[in-house]
Amino acid sequence: MVHDDTRPAPVGPRRRIELDGAEALRLLGSVSLGRIVFTRHALPTVRPVNHVLDGGDIVIRTHEGAALTSRTERAEDPGVVVAYEADAIDPRTRLGWSVVVTGYARLVTDPEDLARCRALVRPWVDQAMDQVVRIRPDLVTGILLTAADDCPAGA
Repeated sequence: MVHDDTRPAPVGPRRRIELDGAEALRLLGSVSLGRIVFTRHALPTVRPVNHVLDGGDIVIRTHEGAALTSRTERAEDPGVVVAYEADAIDPRTRLGWSVVVTGYARLVTDPEDLARCRALVRPWVDQAMDQVVRIRPDLVTGILLTAADDCPAGA
């Protein structure tokens, strides 16, 4: 895949608008790709994953033996602290939004919930992805990047 954003459109001033948690989660739910950040060997690790929102939680699929699966299998209550980021920013205009969720990840083990979540999230990779991780948001932040002249005064 070739992506050429070497000649972006001329841009004017941008304004960064903070989003409330509900709007941030709504935007996160409008895309299917994000990045999960967790600790592996005491260092931050980032993985791109596809997701769905399920009752306000982020649900992703993973596989047996994956670093995230291993971390969540050993987690005690309330789970493993993770961050999850998703965005939609146009590389040409540099307009869009970004959402970051910090919360607790747990492996889904209840057989009924596991089957339901497996049906909700279809993995993008050609690999057995039998495990499901549910991220319960604790802190939700988001920003909207818009042209300064598109904002109402005082925004």
